[in-house]
Amino acid sequence: MNNKDAVGNIVTYFETLTEESVSKLPDYYVEDAYFKDPFNEVHGVKHIQHIFAHMYTALDKPRFIITSRIVEDNACFLVWDFKFYMKKYDKTKEQTIRGGSHLILNTDGKIVSHRDYWDAAEELYEKLPVVGALMRWLKKQANS
Repeated sequence: MNNKDAVGNIVTYFETLTEESVSKLPDYYVEDAYFKDPFNEVHGVKHIQHIFAHMYTALDKPRFIITSRIVEDNACFLVWDFKFYMKKYDKTKEQTIRGGSHLILNTDGKIVSHRDYWDAAEELYEKLPVVGALMRWLKKQANS
């Protein structure tokens, strides 16, 4: 399988991800895959599965929409919107985090390394009731 096809399969997997399909993560990642985002840094597909499974515990209706992709050799960069509802705060307003993922694939088209890039302060903390007010004030002060 060429990498463009592999990336297409990966995109489809993430755009249709469900709590149940998290169990299929090993079909897309090597056993000792590396994953890093603003909150986690782990090695091993089981640890990565735990992160994605926790997403369904912490949030309501989480889903990814891939808006762009760049594929070159064994690497790709995916631009995405992550949409969800908070379980504790404003449960009625759909939230969106915009970010990107840098993936490195092996020759079988499986993910060896997955690094997510997104601004936790702007995309998440500013949306929380008490912390959000503080983050917005700090941002305003930094830009003054």
